[in-house]
Amino acid sequence: MRYIEEKAELEALYGATGSASLNKVAQKLTPLYRKWIMSSRFCVVSTVGPNGTDGSPRGDDGPVVRELDSKTLAMPDWRGNNRMDTLRNIVADGRISLMFMVAGSNTVVRGNGTAKVTIDTGLRESFDVKGRHPRSVVVIHLSEIYTQCARAMMRAGLWCEGDHSEGLPTAGQILAEMTENNEGGAPYDDAWLERAKKTMW
Repeated sequence: MRYIEEKAELEALYGATGSASLNKVAQKLTPLYRKWIMSSRFCVVSTVGPNGTDGSPRGDDGPVVRELDSKTLAMPDWRGNNRMDTLRNIVADGRISLMFMVAGSNTVVRGNGTAKVTIDTGLRESFDVKGRHPRSVVVIHLSEIYTQCARAMMRAGLWCEGDHSEGLPTAGQILAEMTENNEGGAPYDDAWLERAKKTMW
């Protein structure tokens, strides 16, 4: 198999970048980018660290991030599986990318920048949910924000083609496969929903 090894060959293959792709880039939150991102309850966070890259879904029951200023966002780190892949990467290498999505919209807004993890008490407690607070908050300094071409979402029919989850393996089944049935399976799946409800925040 032949691979492209030089940027010049890649650029010759694809041609010039469209002006709209460059002109839509902002270095801070504009009124419309602010409106879009603050409507997003879900994003995918990408980081890089000494052991490689990581992509992690983040979601909330309101805006997934909070604006601290026009170039700075705060994302609470709510309960998860304690792998801490994203947080470990940020501590080692602050580079971060975010893909903000809103259900029903084929537009994706992307943000790139750098991040740090803080345990500042005041900031953590400002994310109060019924007396619960995140253990840490990721503070993101934006270097650029732009919309992503909608074609990928349109091709996938992500929001309009119905539920395709029937027949997919469950988390419990995958865990059982990976542990040779020593863990997971139906008991894991049966208990998951109630366990998640009690540990959502």
